[in-house]
Amino acid sequence: MRPLNLLALAAVLLATSAMAQTPEPASAPPDVPAAAPAPAVSPEAALIERGRYLAVASDCIACHTAPRGKPMAGGLAIASPVGEIIATNITPSKSHGIGNYSEAQFAAALRRGVRADGANLYPAMPYTAYAALNDADVHALYAYFMKGVAPVDTPTRETALPFPMNIRASMKVWNALFLKDQPLAPAPQRSAQWLRGRYLAEGPAHCSSCHTPRGFLMQEKTNLALSGAQVGPWYAPNITPHPTAGIGTWSQDELVAYLKTGRVEGRAQAAGSMAEAITHSFSKLTDEDLRAIAVYLKETPAIGPDSSTPPTLGTRFEQGKAGNALAQFRGRTLAADSPEEIRGARLFSASCASCHGYNGQGTRDGYYPSLFHNSATAGVNANNLIATILYGVERETEDGGHVFMPPFGDQPNALNKLSNQDVAALSNYLLKYYGNPDLKVKPEDVAVIREGGPRSPLLLVARIGMGVGAVVVVLLLLLGALMVLRRKRIDPEHDWK
Repeated sequence: MRPLNLLALAAVLLATSAMAQTPEPASAPPDVPAAAPAPAVSPEAALIERGRYLAVASDCIACHTAPRGKPMAGGLAIASPVGEIIATNITPSKSHGIGNYSEAQFAAALRRGVRADGANLYPAMPYTAYAALNDADVHALYAYFMKGVAPVDTPTRETALPFPMNIRASMKVWNALFLKDQPLAPAPQRSAQWLRGRYLAEGPAHCSSCHTPRGFLMQEKTNLALSGAQVGPWYAPNITPHPTAGIGTWSQDELVAYLKTGRVEGRAQAAGSMAEAITHSFSKLTDEDLRAIAVYLKETPAIGPDSSTPPTLGTRFEQGKAGNALAQFRGRTLAADSPEEIRGARLFSASCASCHGYNGQGTRDGYYPSLFHNSATAGVNANNLIATILYGVERETEDGGHVFMPPFGDQPNALNKLSNQDVAALSNYLLKYYGNPDLKVKPEDVAVIREGGPRSPLLLVARIGMGVGAVVVVLLLLLGALMVLRRKRIDPEHDWK
């Protein structure tokens, strides 16, 4: 026998010996039942779950659920530049919700802003973004809202915008001008991750609805997409990858962390409508989808500041430094004619320093953020700083995180109700010592944010236009009557009967 065969025989004998010495696997004790196989998920249940995830990605609950109200039952008053818009009941209630909607009617409301009765919705409902949703996702959303949401047979009050904005038919003209009721353009050269991020950001997550500035007719300025816009009392900042005006210095990991938790230490903390989006939507998405959104945002066209934007020495995340200017104001009494800075220093010491630190440094764990290197104190305007003081901050995340800063405005739970003069003084103190000192806040600026944000001149112009139109019609009628009278005088024997 050749050596190779001897080695093979030895190997077989060793293997057989090892098998003989291996003990039998221990059987389970008789009193421990075998693990039951996981129940199979039905196709309908899987479809409803897909629709639920899409509804979360679309943040439907944030607008269609009133404070302490039932989910999706409507009733929330949404501030807009032309007045309050009341969110409707979108539960499957057949008396007060969308329970009688066919799938085609549901799709028309979602993607074209047309209700089942043919009336037009206002674009506070971001149907201009939802127009990008594909048919399969619309089908899944319909299944979820009809079978996965509890019906609530409760009416909501009607939206009552001032005339002429209450004429819903005018939205037909607006839609003809600005609604792109079509899917996103193909981009075969792009990666699947980028395409997924674009679909989520431009469709369900409707990022442009808040972060893109609006034109005179309240349409999105697509040439300035994602470059920052005022949304009620809050300012949605530039989220293009511009190195100074936008988020060009952010890494993909930081973007994912921000969307998941609402904060990135030394950069930004989510408040207002973005905090709601973090709480109800982004924090509940998968890491893969958050990463896809980050990839897409990092590759959008970078848009810099316009000529009216005050120059800065860097990004809005690098302004200010730790410091304490309180010593120079100690012992100085506050009187009606005292410098504003004394009022601001006293307010900071009494209302801010206990949480944010005497140097504005925040806490080590970042729960109370630093006031310097903070986008709220160094943006293109001070609106978010004012709004934070007036409305406070509250957000929650899936990992159990809860952030709360009490408001100092008119709310019942306001820790200390500050006047417009107080908020202006405090804001200017914070801007001077911890942020962008070129920004200045006047009491009139605070009043605008307290009232829900800037108003659009569109309402006034529309009323003037309709008034001018009415005058023209009256003049034409008078002119016609005068011509008739003139003809009577010229031909008095003519039969005018």
